[in-house]
Amino acid sequence: MPVSELLWSGLELMIMGMGVVFVLLGLLVFTVHGVSRLIQWFEARRPQPATGAGTALSAPPAQGDAELMAVISAAVHRFRSRRHTPR
Repeated sequence: MPVSELLWSGLELMIMGMGVVFVLLGLLVFTVHGVSRLIQWFEARRPQPATGAGTALSAPPAQGDAELMAVISAAVHRFRSRRHTPR
């Protein structure tokens, strides 16, 4: 088989491969776009919770939370003091 025929066969195969990849990536883009629109549609239909003045984020920490925070702070302090000792 002459070299020119091999080059043309290689070129045809390359173009077909690139075309298949292009088509599949295009389908992927349209699929992701469609799923995104579907999720937005479901989110718009879901009832939104009522926001009140007293939310859980503005509540003061409980006693257990303060104790936990103290334990974590002590552990971090101990770790840092051990880790960064001068040599």
